[in-house]
Amino acid sequence: MFVVESLGLAIFLCIITMMGWGSWANTQKLAGKEDWPFELYYWDYAIGVFLTGIVFALTLGSFGESGMGAMANLGQAAGGPIADALLSGALFNLSNILLVVAIDAAGMSLAFPVGVGLALVIGTLRSYLQAPKGDPTLIFAGVALIVVAMIMSALAYSKLPPMAGRRLGRGLLFAVIAGCLMGSFYPMLVQAVSPGFGTDAIQPGYLTPYTALLYFGIGLLLSNFIVNTVFMKAGGRTYSRYFRGGPKLHSLGVLGGLIWMVALGLNVIAAGVAGPAISYALGQGATLVAAIWGVFIWREFKAAPKSATPFIVLMFLGYTCGLTLIGVATL
Repeated sequence: MFVVESLGLAIFLCIITMMGWGSWANTQKLAGKEDWPFELYYWDYAIGVFLTGIVFALTLGSFGESGMGAMANLGQAAGGPIADALLSGALFNLSNILLVVAIDAAGMSLAFPVGVGLALVIGTLRSYLQAPKGDPTLIFAGVALIVVAMIMSALAYSKLPPMAGRRLGRGLLFAVIAGCLMGSFYPMLVQAVSPGFGTDAIQPGYLTPYTALLYFGIGLLLSNFIVNTVFMKAGGRTYSRYFRGGPKLHSLGVLGGLIWMVALGLNVIAAGVAGPAISYALGQGATLVAAIWGVFIWREFKAAPKSATPFIVLMFLGYTCGLTLIGVATL
C-alpha cells in the first residue's frame, strides 16, 4: 500500500484536505440553485463517498511494498476495528447531513465556521489525547483562536437583515449539533487503523487506512437508508422525484462525495506522519476555505451592514492565526 514518509508531503496532503473539505459544499449550492432539495442531493453524495472508498482500496491500498494489501487486510481484520470504521461512517453521515441542513438554512458562511469549527475543536482535542504528537501549547492556542473565530462568524451573521429563506436560528442550531457529532467520527476512524502503519507492520486485527476508508464508506451509505429517509419524510420528498432527476443533478452530488472522500483519504494517510490531531486540525481548516467561498463567491454577506465587517475580518484572522499555530506545532 502507499504510505507517506515525508512530513512536508504530509502537510501538503493536509492542505489538499483543507481545500477539498472546504469546497465540496459548492456542489450542494449549485444543486440548490436548480431546485434540487438537499435530501435528494445527499443520496448522490453518499454514493460518491462509497464509490471513492472502493477506489482507494483497489488502487493506493493494493499497490506498493509497504504495509499490507487491502484484500489481505480484509481477510484478517477483527470485528472491533471493523465496527469502529462502520460506526465512524454512520456518525459522520448523521453529522454531515445536519450540516447540510444548516447550509441549506443559513449558508456556508455560518454553517462551516460554527459547525465544522466546533468539530475541529472537539476532534483535535480528542485526537491529541488519543495520540499526543506536536507541541500542545501551540495546538491548544490554535484551537482557542478558532473558537474565537467561530464566535465572530455567528456575530457577523446576526447582523444580516431578515431575508426570505434565511433561517439563522435553525441554521445555528443544526450547525452546533452537527459539530458536536462530527468531532467524534475522526478519532473513532483513526483508532480502527493499525498504529504506526506508515513504518511498522500492520498489527493483527487492525485495518490499513484504505480498508478503514472502505468500511467508512459502507457505514455511511448503509446508515443513509435510515437517516436520510427520516429527513425525506420530514421534508415531503419522494424517491420517485429522486429518480426523475437528470444526470447533471445526480453528478453534482456524486462529485461532492468524491471530493470530500478523497480529502479524507489523504488526511488519514498524512496522519501517519503528522499525527492525527494535527492532520485533522489542518484538514478542518476547511472552515476558512468555506468562509472564503461564502463571503467572496456566493456573497452571503452582501446585504450585511458595515457593522458586520469587523466581525468578518476577525473571523478570518482567528482562523488564519489558529491554523498557522497548529501547523507550526509539527516543527
